Amino acid sequence: MLIADRLKQIRLRTEQQLDSLIPEADSIEPSLQQAMRYGLFNGGKRIRPALVYLACELSGGTPEQADKAAAAIECIHSYSLIHDDLPAMDNDDLRRGKPTCHIAFDEATAILAGDALLTFAFELLSQADPHIQPTQQLQMIRCLSKASGERGMVLGQAFDLAHVGQALTLEQLQAMHSHKTGALIVAALELGALAAGSTDPHKLEHLRQFGQKMGLAFQIKDDLLDIEGDTETLGKPQGSDQLQNKPTYPALLGLEGARERLKQLHHESIALLEPYGEPAQALIDLADYIVNRNH
Repeated sequence: MLIADRLKQIRLRTEQQLDSLIPEADSIEPSLQQAMRYGLFNGGKRIRPALVYLACELSGGTPEQADKAAAAIECIHSYSLIHDDLPAMDNDDLRRGKPTCHIAFDEATAILAGDALLTFAFELLSQADPHIQPTQQLQMIRCLSKASGERGMVLGQAFDLAHVGQALTLEQLQAMHSHKTGALIVAALELGALAAGSTDPHKLEHLRQFGQKMGLAFQIKDDLLDIEGDTETLGKPQGSDQLQNKPTYPALLGLEGARERLKQLHHESIALLEPYGEPAQALIDLADYIVNRNH
């Protein structure tokens, strides 16, 4: 199956899960669920759930084993975008071509919707699941907690906010994005393997390294698209990073240097999975998709 078809299949499965887990009007204050759903169903590519499902498959697991982890990591990702867009942080009015959550609702509702999505992710992972053993669930909760908290994604955002307007070295930029973007990508792969009950330390380490490289590749591609893409396709103003003087890979390496670094990371990430043969092909195809996408 082509990776585009696989991604569509996974996106539909993930969205069916989320739709059933967070009903639209099952609350004393429906605006909270509406804002949560607005953040969840805003046209995302569902890359992180795809990584969960494909890593689970590579590790000999089933889609049913990956369902809760895929939904949980998308809740975390969506919460982070809602909070990143807030006036106190990036102060963005547009996300994927639509008003951001605090614009569509209000700032307080957006904060609460993000809080609710964050905590709901761990409720999902801790629910009794006939497909996963409790010991696996505990490992998965720990994995996602570390990746999304003060040693992972939140730390990356804190570093970003603390260095607004400051020049960064290449090492600082890579460290920031390894936490802000890469930590959840690594966690998605690890969650998929853990959900399948994988006990192969070498495979887990290769998946982590693959995730680290693809996390940086994902960010470099985003930086390049900000320069080379167009507003309609990107769903945000083209050139916004340059306008806001954000530190980017093209700014530090030049356009050609950034493209070369992207190509190197792509090659290294594929080399990590090639020894696993056909079962790893879908993840390799996803890596190709990430570096060749147009939005």
